[in-house]
Amino acid sequence: MSERNEPKYYQALVDMGSNGIRFSISNLSPQAARIMPTVYQDRLGLSLYDAQYQSGKKVPISQSTIDKVIKGLLRFKRICDDYHVPHENVRVVATEATRKAINSLAFRQQIEEATAWKVELLAKEDEGRIGAMGIASSFGAINGLVMDLGGGSMQMTWMIFEDGQVRTSPRGAVSFPYGAAAMMRRLEEVGADGHDALRREMSTNFEKALQDLEIPESLSQRAEQEGGWTLYLSGGGFRGWGYILMAMHAIKPYPIPIINGFRVPRSSFLPNVKEFSDPEETFRISARRASQLPAISLLVNALAESISSIAYIYFAQGGVREGLLFSSLTAEIQSEYPLVTATRVHAPHSTASLTRLLKATIPPPHQSDSSKDPPATLTSPHFLTSTVQLLYAYVSYPKDIDAVAALRSTTAGILGDAHGLSHIDRALLALVMCERMGGELSATDEPYLAQMQELAGPRASWWAKYIGRAAGGIAALFPAGVMREYEGVQVDVAASWCTVVKKKKGKVVEAIDFQVQYGMPELDGAVKVWRHHMEKVGKKKHWIGGKEGWGVKVVTSSMK
Repeated sequence: MSERNEPKYYQALVDMGSNGIRFSISNLSPQAARIMPTVYQDRLGLSLYDAQYQSGKKVPISQSTIDKVIKGLLRFKRICDDYHVPHENVRVVATEATRKAINSLAFRQQIEEATAWKVELLAKEDEGRIGAMGIASSFGAINGLVMDLGGGSMQMTWMIFEDGQVRTSPRGAVSFPYGAAAMMRRLEEVGADGHDALRREMSTNFEKALQDLEIPESLSQRAEQEGGWTLYLSGGGFRGWGYILMAMHAIKPYPIPIINGFRVPRSSFLPNVKEFSDPEETFRISARRASQLPAISLLVNALAESISSIAYIYFAQGGVREGLLFSSLTAEIQSEYPLVTATRVHAPHSTASLTRLLKATIPPPHQSDSSKDPPATLTSPHFLTSTVQLLYAYVSYPKDIDAVAALRSTTAGILGDAHGLSHIDRALLALVMCERMGGELSATDEPYLAQMQELAGPRASWWAKYIGRAAGGIAALFPAGVMREYEGVQVDVAASWCTVVKKKKGKVVEAIDFQVQYGMPELDGAVKVWRHHMEKVGKKKHWIGGKEGWGVKVVTSSMK
């Protein structure tokens, strides 16, 4: 057993929420802790919120419900023993439904007597803070408003999360009695004629909360500069809304069926759900969640009314479970970029040197037209490092499938379970890796490539091809991932913007001058192939969208 899979790093957690009870075992070994790999997970579909109501009146949690909960916990206890989870690494945490239960104390005492596990009851303020930390775990950085929608309540606060430092409102999170299940009950109480009044009530309360949360001026200014606020939404109700939006997306089918990191603009946030034919048939929408859509729709519209300027909305997987785990990590681990952590296990020996070489293949910013430059995500240190770390992951695959395996690596492949990746990270790395492995796909897989390119956009997709070709050439020169630094510079590259005259028409066009210098004759063949591939990606027929699409001509030369 490798050190990263040793049971001493396993953390078992029971999250007793309003809509269900979630069981999980996570691996928090230092190498992988930032993405909190899941070793085991299960869910008991039992609503502790609904269990407390009969004929519209609140009642104690029944003994039959308590027995079901205890049976689920005892089964999980056996599973923890099978995984050799240390007893001190097991936590049972309960939120609002248990906190507000008439017989909360007796309920928790029965659990402790049967399992020897003490139930930690989260205070309302702690629930909001921990939920916010769960959202922080779901992204590499956050600047905006964060909201967690449970069954009984919804929490709201602001967050700035950069370089492992998390800042939230000094007042914590504001809690509202607008959970998905609670809202269903409110809608029944007020009837159809009371929906508008309820929406106005929520909107007024949301506006007041935004004033009370003491949002820093720097965050407000950022929202103004970026055309509006960025919202980060978590919780089962919001995630259900996200899956509906995913199904209604302009890209059909949407290529990344993972809710975490899914992003929509404000214009797509408020669809007419009544026009959605059969929500129960939608991927990841249960009958219960479908029944809550009218309530969630009302809540979403109230949010949009109270926050006048919204630019983008991100959906997050992180909740109480992820927040508790993320809060236990050191600031150093929290600061790791999730994509780098996720690819680290595949890293070659000379990752740092190979990353510097890959960075050198990208030309500096264009002096007069920044629209020609690659998107910042593609050239960031964490993205280039992640690319190099994954460079050799598919070399053992048959040529028939190596490119498609790389293309699907971030969804159904080796990075599919990585927590904290945005959809743009997944799309761009998939496109880069597909091209690194040659980019040859069967007719079956070409539509998926087109969907990923549509998600990334033409400019980013072409630059992903360019970087993928550059990475493929580097891998061919150093097939073992080893650069012998002690021998001095073996290969040097540079890229710059230039103008060239086309042979046939005499037209002057802008191009990238890709330069290679090397001192070992045995590399002649590999360098020749590399130059050919780089020139090829600049041919118009290989542009995104064809000859009338997006791309840049590439010429090659020897370094002076």
